[in-house]
Amino acid sequence: MRADIFLVEAGHASTRSQAQRLIAAGVEWRLSPLAPWQKVGKNGDDIPSIAEVHLLDDAEAKYISRGGLKLEGALLALGLSVAGLRCLDVGQSTGGFTDCLLQHGAAQVIGVDVGHDQLHDQLRSDVRVVCVEGVNARSLTPEALELACDLALSEVIEVEEDNDTQPEAPYSWMRNGGQVDEEYDDSDDAKDKDIEHFKSERAALAKARAQGTLPVERRRRADRAEVNITPEFGVVTGDLSFISLTLVLPALVPLLAADGDLLMLVKPQFELQPGQVGKGGIVRDESLYTVVEKRIRDCCTEQGLVVKAWLDSPIHGGDGNREFFVYARRAT
Repeated sequence: MRADIFLVEAGHASTRSQAQRLIAAGVEWRLSPLAPWQKVGKNGDDIPSIAEVHLLDDAEAKYISRGGLKLEGALLALGLSVAGLRCLDVGQSTGGFTDCLLQHGAAQVIGVDVGHDQLHDQLRSDVRVVCVEGVNARSLTPEALELACDLALSEVIEVEEDNDTQPEAPYSWMRNGGQVDEEYDDSDDAKDKDIEHFKSERAALAKARAQGTLPVERRRRADRAEVNITPEFGVVTGDLSFISLTLVLPALVPLLAADGDLLMLVKPQFELQPGQVGKGGIVRDESLYTVVEKRIRDCCTEQGLVVKAWLDSPIHGGDGNREFFVYARRAT
């Protein structure tokens, strides 16, 4: 079996990309305690299904994605505790930040992402997690987020066809071979107009169902009926791509509690002009990092935030870019 697939199926990694990073860090296997360890050289190397596996560095497997390692490094460097807090994770994606927050004691994480079907199933099924998909963080408002959370926690109940009250066809007495006597009472028989009205209603429902416009009712799922979706958070954090934080921060500040903390990953390649970013999206001129820092700090000040720290991410971006964290709180 391919080494990266083996690691996922054996539970050593959550995804193949994570497995591949574990392989890069070092993976060995053997068939028995007395057999020598065999090093996995590449992702496609074969590992027998009954093999024992040893990870030389299992840090990559600590969280759903390596984003969790980035956030963990920032939390530890700042001495910032999220224990017992409700958190907002913007740009949730597969859930690296969400996983880190939960493992560090967060009471709840509401995650927002513009994409769909990215969050790992392990987190999606966690009752402490609310996954809001198809929402651009730039357009967030407290009201919009609360509505989106409610929709995410609800199930759709379609209008059901009412087969118990369909009208009895006129002239139903003729089904008895046309035999009728003077005692027969046809006062309850539906008239032709009743039948036509019923048919038109059924046709309209069928058309609406085909067009996806059938009236529906949304109702909270029983297992999520008591979930708190108040749009106010002790910690707001996020990992966003292809958009500048200066466009997102104005929407995030109203979601912070009065004493809340903002901790955002800063990716310089998305904060600069195209001409300032090198081939492959790499920022090669290190003097531009100062430009990015000033831009983010100025934006925070404009939004009523006080920057408490600016620090390097402990892990570079997947493309090799250097990344940073900005830590800020509301001005008092």
